[in-house]
Amino acid sequence: MSLTREDQSPVQEVLSGGEGQFSFANVAPGPFHLTITVGDFATQAVSGILHAGETYTVPRIVLAVSTVITQVQVTPSRADMAKYQFQDEKKQLVLGFIPNFYVTYVHNAVPLTAKRKFELAWRSTLDPVTFGLTGAIAGVQQARNDFSGYGQGAQGYAKRYGASYADLVTGTFIGDALLPSLLKQDPRYFYKGSGSRRSRFLYAIANSVICKGDNGHWQANYSNILGKLAAGGISNLYYPAQNRNGVGLTFENTLIGLGETAAFNVIEEFFIARLTPNLPEHQSIKP
Repeated sequence: MSLTREDQSPVQEVLSGGEGQFSFANVAPGPFHLTITVGDFATQAVSGILHAGETYTVPRIVLAVSTVITQVQVTPSRADMAKYQFQDEKKQLVLGFIPNFYVTYVHNAVPLTAKRKFELAWRSTLDPVTFGLTGAIAGVQQARNDFSGYGQGAQGYAKRYGASYADLVTGTFIGDALLPSLLKQDPRYFYKGSGSRRSRFLYAIANSVICKGDNGHWQANYSNILGKLAAGGISNLYYPAQNRNGVGLTFENTLIGLGETAAFNVIEEFFIARLTPNLPEHQSIKP
């Protein structure tokens, strides 16, 4: 208990007894303010005027339990965050049907586990749209008579289709799953979405040869580069003999692959995001 006076007299304080009784002695006449403070109860204040020769009895005071506001912040574990982000990525479909799995719109996304890197590779290579795009590529090659050793007709088309699909599968599994797992690198494109158009363009181009490591640091994209080289080397096993030139074909396919990656990154940075539903709600998408 504390007793204060309007005349700036020193504050008097006492402790109450076991049943709440208390008293102040030698209190000068005049207005006073009494403040009662008890543990987890709300503070109560009583004011009055003490007259000369009077013993003032304070009316019965009932203390109310104080209101305690408790804020609980629940932060999901890193494993749970990775799971939720991965589920979101698997829903990323351009125009609602074209796979857009190898892009993350979360700038600090949790790294993929080796299992998830392989799962993305399976999903992308077995998606119906992938088969359709491969067919279109084979059709263009046939029309231009690329890799003439395959010939024309249905048989030539089938061979071109098989070679194109084999390029895609080997490139995806080696460059986006196997090597990223071994080298601890993230195969995804991290959408920038901020800054000048020039900075975003250069960022997209650079991401064909650099990437984020699983440690969160930027580094040379050995997975993509070596993956393209490996896929190019393997292609010598099934391209027509007259269209093979060993090292030349390998590096040609590697450079083409890196160029395709750079072009896709630019399209992703400026266009695809706006056509992809089910993106994280907090992400701002800029043209």
